[in-house]
Amino acid sequence: MYPQHREREQPIFSARAHVFQIDPNTKRNWIPASKHAVTVSFFYDGNRNVYRIISVGGTKAIINCTITPSMTFTRTSQKFGQWADSRANTVYGLGFATEQQLHQFSERFKEVKEAARLAREKSQDKMELVNTALSIAAPQFSQDLGDELQSPPVMCVNGPEDKMFRSQSADITLSSEKERIKKMLSEGSICEMNLEAELFTLQDSNSKLVSALHEANNNVQQWKKQLAAYQEETERLRDQVADLEAHGGHGPSDMLKDELTRSLEELEALLKAKDEEIHILQNKKSEYHEMEQEREEAIHRLQEMEMRNLELERRVQNAEQNLAASLEERDRTESEVQRAIEILDIKLFDLNDLRQSLVKLIDK
Repeated sequence: MYPQHREREQPIFSARAHVFQIDPNTKRNWIPASKHAVTVSFFYDGNRNVYRIISVGGTKAIINCTITPSMTFTRTSQKFGQWADSRANTVYGLGFATEQQLHQFSERFKEVKEAARLAREKSQDKMELVNTALSIAAPQFSQDLGDELQSPPVMCVNGPEDKMFRSQSADITLSSEKERIKKMLSEGSICEMNLEAELFTLQDSNSKLVSALHEANNNVQQWKKQLAAYQEETERLRDQVADLEAHGGHGPSDMLKDELTRSLEELEALLKAKDEEIHILQNKKSEYHEMEQEREEAIHRLQEMEMRNLELERRVQNAEQNLAASLEERDRTESEVQRAIEILDIKLFDLNDLRQSLVKLIDK
């Protein structure tokens, strides 16, 4: 049902623990974030190349923490550990059932932190390559300006000023394009985080609803069997009472009749109670169908948000392509301007030589 989410984010390690958060007022006391032990899992997002710790309790995400190389998991006791999340401005604490579980979680935290450090270094290398590509025009402009400053004064008329004006306008266009791309990427990231949180909530609710439905169906089947058995027993006792009444004094004693009558009344009362329980379960089943319909609507909203996220990604790709085309157009324009300036400088040099020759000729 959710192939894109399954391919994008994969679970690495899971453990059950009691989750706590530091009191934001005192910064000393722990506040329980879950009433009982919940599953705390490490996830890896292949598209974003990040590692996260996620724990869902009930209908909300208790922990949604992106692991950074600066984080440290500290074991404060034999079964308790903690780490600080600067982005969420809080400190998380985990209480495990055994010391071995705490040790396994601590070792996995170290491994994931090292992997996050390597992933960040790779990402920084990619960003440095992009920044280098974007800054190619600046050194070229400085070199052209230095060459023109060393040329004769007459040959530099309007050349550097025209190039500087064109370079500044191109830089402004590129900076605005980069800001627009960053804004689109941030919008896509926010939508993706909202989708993930709602997805975890829906998955947890769905599992609880399915287990409740299975339990209710099993109880209904069991009670139907008991009801059928009670009905058979009731019919048999009624037949016995009818036979006793028909035979009169030739049958069992009045004491046996009273005992059979009491048994029949007890069975009828039990039958009535079971009917009420079946009615209650049928009402719960109708409520489950309503919750299932709400879940389908939420899944539909999720799919719409995913389509919107894909559209944002497509727009970002188009913007990157437009940016690359703008860079190529800028380089081509600068080369054409450079050739025109060189031709103009040659013409000015020729005119200067012609003027000097005319002056010499007039002096003679």
